[in-house]
Amino acid sequence: MEKREVPQMDETILSASDIDLIRARGITREKVLQQIDLCRLGGTAVALHRPATVGDGIVRITHGEQDNLIALHNEAAGTGRCLKFVPASGAATRMFKEWYGVFLRGGFQNREAFESFAKELPRYAFYGELRAVLSSAGRDLEDLVARGRGEEILDFILTEKGLNYGGKPKALLKFHKYGNTVRTALEEHLVEAALYVKSSSGLCRIHFTVSEEHLEPVSDLLEQVTGLYEKHFGVRFDIGLSIQSESTDTITVDLENRPYRDREGRLLFRPGGHGALLYNLDRIDGDIVFVKNIDNVVPDRLRDTTVLYKKMIGGYLVVLQSELFGHLQVLSDPDAGEPAIGAANRFAATRLQKALPSGLEGRPLEEQRQVLIEQLNRPIRVCGMVKNEGEPGGGPFWVIGKDGGCSLQIVEGVQVDQGKGSQAAIWASSTHFNPVDLVCGIRDFRGRKFDLERFVDPEQVFVSTKSHEGCDIKALELPGLWNGSMAFWHTIFVEVPIETFTPVKTVEDLLRPTHLP
Repeated sequence: MEKREVPQMDETILSASDIDLIRARGITREKVLQQIDLCRLGGTAVALHRPATVGDGIVRITHGEQDNLIALHNEAAGTGRCLKFVPASGAATRMFKEWYGVFLRGGFQNREAFESFAKELPRYAFYGELRAVLSSAGRDLEDLVARGRGEEILDFILTEKGLNYGGKPKALLKFHKYGNTVRTALEEHLVEAALYVKSSSGLCRIHFTVSEEHLEPVSDLLEQVTGLYEKHFGVRFDIGLSIQSESTDTITVDLENRPYRDREGRLLFRPGGHGALLYNLDRIDGDIVFVKNIDNVVPDRLRDTTVLYKKMIGGYLVVLQSELFGHLQVLSDPDAGEPAIGAANRFAATRLQKALPSGLEGRPLEEQRQVLIEQLNRPIRVCGMVKNEGEPGGGPFWVIGKDGGCSLQIVEGVQVDQGKGSQAAIWASSTHFNPVDLVCGIRDFRGRKFDLERFVDPEQVFVSTKSHEGCDIKALELPGLWNGSMAFWHTIFVEVPIETFTPVKTVEDLLRPTHLP
């Protein structure tokens, strides 16, 4: 885990009042100076060697393995080892980008576009709620449709005048309809959790990350619905909520790489992206943790496949973790000899697909033992991968490290130097896609929680240009949660069916067959 040496910025660039502000946010001066340098230098592009494919980095579970993996998962869940972690802090603003454009223009561009919108509107799960809020305001939805009042309908969908869907988090949006009832995305995650993370005593642990402004409405919804789902599924939910800590925010700079200051002369910080949620993941009391985005849920009629494969990747983690812990237990004995060291080497190469430091076998046995412990005693993640069908986002690749060896990594397009023809060609040849379907083992072979920040590649930052108060600024995003933040974990890719991936990135996605009754 060698880190790039980053020259430190002159600390006099920060005033005494700046330092007070930085400390009040739970950040150190040294970290801010390093972030300023990273804004200047930018992130380091990854070096792709080849895409991970089935048989070369991606495991395809056979039919004969399924029952055993499911049984192993059920056993681990039964003992209370499992927890579900759902990043749910994102607002739905981008989801309604097109509708916002129509609203701000004062309506649809032509009658045909409006009629298409009006025809589809009753198919959304929130249609009944929309009719109700319009009625409370003395308006009739059918009448508005008949008069072509598209901008007024959108006003009641997007703003505080009605549903306020443009200002709510995706967690609180109504996704699916079941007869006369509807479920929000948050409720669908409660249902999923009840089906694959509950213990034998019925305890079901789930953790949501939410933004501070949405903490109260999310808490209110949970208070309203938790009892209903506990009764229906015979479980007791242990629900945790956390917000993205201010201490994970990052400094902004101007285009000359000087700390940007707002109109009142104060330093401007911005949220550090989803990589900042490593802080939240690191602080939950977890063992086996399933990670899944808030907008990737299915209705009940399609849930069996999702639950089946969640259990299979959970069982796959249990198998690997058991084997890994066995080798580490043996290696922890100072008298571990050549057979134990050789067995651990083979396990690393074949089961973890991990390249160990070159020349290791020629070193003294005690040195080999220590190196193996350091290389093997790490968090482990099993990641579901679906066949690439053109969805935007990252994918599984073999990436060349500083030592020349290759490791399996989830890579986003922004991490790749697309200007290099060879890199662009490798990127384009990927066969699979990352749906953010992870199960993570975050305790070591002695049962102690890992310090997850030790396994981050700090160079995998993103620097983007934003606008603030009419000025262009540079914003720094931390290494992505499942990219650079997990760069030095053990990583296993397992193929899962496309039916397990049903994201909602735009409101129209809710009209895909996978989200309709």
